Amino acid sequence: MRHLNKKKTLDRNKAGRRALLANLAESLILYEKIKTTKAKAKAVKSVVEKMVTIAKKNTLASRRELIKKLYTKNAVQKLMDVLGPRYAEKKGGYTRMIALKSRIGDGAEESIIEFV
Repeated sequence: MRHLNKKKTLDRNKAGRRALLANLAESLILYEKIKTTKAKAKAVKSVVEKMVTIAKKNTLASRRELIKKLYTKNAVQKLMDVLGPRYAEKKGGYTRMIALKSRIGDGAEESIIEFV
């Protein structure tokens, strides 16, 4: 039983889940809108919101913190230069999820996650 285990495993081990969330977060940051399954969108939402909160500080320490979590410098640069200042006054809720139809092949619920 999974008592007191609140994280979404997404049917992956820790390394695979971390890589998946980093890739989804990076795609969302670079393109500002991605289409994925509902479970992955819910999982990546909290990751991206925390990254935007870190980017709002706009310090060297926050830049290094984001470099540890993301793969490319383009994503970090966009977070610090574009998205951080855009949401400087906002306290949270930087993303929105829009539900779509179920996928034909496997019936997975799809959704679009995008920045507000």
